Amino acid sequence: MSERLARPPPPPRLLQSAGFRFALLFMAIFSVAAGLLVAVLWWATAGAIDRQTVAAIRADTLALMDRHRDAGPLGLIESIEDRMAQDAEAVTIYLLMDRDGRKLAGNLDHWPEGIAGDGTWFRTELHHDGATSEARLHRRDLPGGLSLLVGRDESERTQLDIVMAEGMAWSLGAILLLGGVGASLVRKALQRRMAPAMLTAQGIAAGDLARRVPVSLRHDEFDQLGATMNAMLERIEALMSGVRSVSDAIAHDLRTPIARARGKLEEALDAARSEEGLRAAVEEGIADLDNISRVFQALLRIAEAEAGARRAAFAPLDLSAVLSDAADFYEAMAEARDQHLETDLPDRLDLVGDRDLLLQAVANLLDNAIKFTPPGGKVRLSARRDGRVAEIAVEDSGPGLPQADKDRALDRFFRADASRNAPGSGLGLSLVRAVTQLHGGEVWLEDAQPGAEPPGLRVSLRVPLP
Repeated sequence: MSERLARPPPPPRLLQSAGFRFALLFMAIFSVAAGLLVAVLWWATAGAIDRQTVAAIRADTLALMDRHRDAGPLGLIESIEDRMAQDAEAVTIYLLMDRDGRKLAGNLDHWPEGIAGDGTWFRTELHHDGATSEARLHRRDLPGGLSLLVGRDESERTQLDIVMAEGMAWSLGAILLLGGVGASLVRKALQRRMAPAMLTAQGIAAGDLARRVPVSLRHDEFDQLGATMNAMLERIEALMSGVRSVSDAIAHDLRTPIARARGKLEEALDAARSEEGLRAAVEEGIADLDNISRVFQALLRIAEAEAGARRAAFAPLDLSAVLSDAADFYEAMAEARDQHLETDLPDRLDLVGDRDLLLQAVANLLDNAIKFTPPGGKVRLSARRDGRVAEIAVEDSGPGLPQADKDRALDRFFRADASRNAPGSGLGLSLVRAVTQLHGGEVWLEDAQPGAEPPGLRVSLRVPLP
């Protein structure tokens, strides 16, 4: 049983290295390329010699056939003897025989075995001129029952094949040796380039979120990987910081309303003199709990937006129509506070996004603007196309924010000193930022009327267009 459950032994450590495997792949590609080069060289040398031999045999055969046609058998015999006499290197092969198998001319002692009919090409091992060698032969049958063999000795070609085969073997050995050395060098180079990322990842795994991958000036793939990892680590650190701040904010900002609701319910339980008094206390406690529930719902929407969970709901939409709906809803609220809500919207502004989240973000901005604008003030909602970006802006004529508060206004649960007594949870602008970032955009806070008193506040959302 233990033998069946035993794990197979791991591969050698060297084969576990990705760099070494990449180097082996390169060596294999290089070997194939070298093999193709050797094959081309073989075809260009031995193949060329072979083609030249065939051409020479064919030309010689045609010349002898023409001689037989012009001068008969005696002329053919004379031509064969002249050619053998002129062949100092003894590379030509001839044999002429009659219908009875008698040799008439040539330097072969007998007719080779296994030769087919007229026009046949073949290779065989022959013994001629006192030596045995490989030969290529061509047979032609002539009128009068004569049979003619014309060929060439291929000993030199055989030697060339041997030399080239030995060269290929040595080349293959050199390729394997150099490939192995190259694989080792590539492995070390990859390990050296990957070491900073590995050390950084180990530090992050140990809890040091401040570690970053060093990036060189070469801007190669490893630098791009390092930059991407650094951006990911920045995002992780920001999210972890957000989690810590949310936890702290929940512990501090929600403890008070929860304690207040509990105190009211306990007081009503102990001191209520009538059913109406107990009902009123319970209703106040329910209202406090509803406020707490709204805070958690806002946190959930922010978390979904920051995690990108709502991208599946992205669809083409008319941003002008969304903004118009938000303005129509808050116009009555502004009129009830003796304020004027004006809009400056294009006829159509196409966008791809989540309609509900965008509407919620703009609603939060309008709600804040109306809340902090005094009676008789003005709130303005505008949108425009700026190149490949859609800009949404909400301006008010309220007290505005100091620069220090502008820098922190987008944080969760942040509330400026002037708004401590106003209803709200401090999550509205955090949701606006999360929705804008989900759509690939950015949020700006600035004075609506710089230098004026009060300066008001302008919140701008810039979202890329499709």
